Amino acid sequence: MRYALRGGKRLRAFLVLESARLHGVGDRAMPAAAAVEALHAYSLVHDDLPCMDDDDLRRGQPTVHVRWDEATAVLAGDALQTLAFELLTDPVLGPAEARIALVAALARASGAEGMVLGQALDIAAETAPVPLDLQAITRLQAGKTGALIGFAAEAGARIAEADPAPLAAYARALGLAFQVADDILDVEGDAAKAGKRLNKDAEAGKATFVSLLGLAGAKTRAAELAEEACAALAPYGDDAAILCEAARFVISRES
Repeated sequence: MRYALRGGKRLRAFLVLESARLHGVGDRAMPAAAAVEALHAYSLVHDDLPCMDDDDLRRGQPTVHVRWDEATAVLAGDALQTLAFELLTDPVLGPAEARIALVAALARASGAEGMVLGQALDIAAETAPVPLDLQAITRLQAGKTGALIGFAAEAGARIAEADPAPLAAYARALGLAFQVADDILDVEGDAAKAGKRLNKDAEAGKATFVSLLGLAGAKTRAAELAEEACAALAPYGDDAAILCEAARFVISRES
């Protein structure tokens, strides 16, 4: 479990902590930040398994099933998933109602309405008679990548028992920008910097934002989404400048 949590950008944890700072509850948000990282790490461990994406490299190190074996990887992922929900029961996060709301939000974001749905759609696309169109790819990625980013960005508002709507709008644009940037990296990134195998989608014949929009079009769309994310933060004024910079970082990153 510790091995699976090593490295990475910690973007989701950052979003939890920064959204919490924005609402004056930054001192209470660490268990939620740890929870979303545990949940994300579980998803990567399982996503890398031979029955899914069959990857041998993650965050610059051998994947868990390569380092140990498939059974250990399944169990480590299971344990990280349950740990995420245990962390959200920490009383520091607030009254019981607030903690229940966080648990429910993470369950929706990671389950059959969110990340798991996105992964199922991704697997189905591999054997689809025709490649997915832009609308279908957007729906797929809204679950696979965007839902957990949405939970993270909204967590601070939920801890503060405030309206999460502006952060939800921010997260929708941010999550899609993140995936468009991932598709761009898969084409022109450096595997050593990315810490994972690249060009997988092209080899598998999958439709991506790059295959549908072209490389230049995908870069333009990523930039537009980053600016949409920043615009959604207008209610917070200059206090949200760091979150806006995060949106711009997402589309310029190398890993």
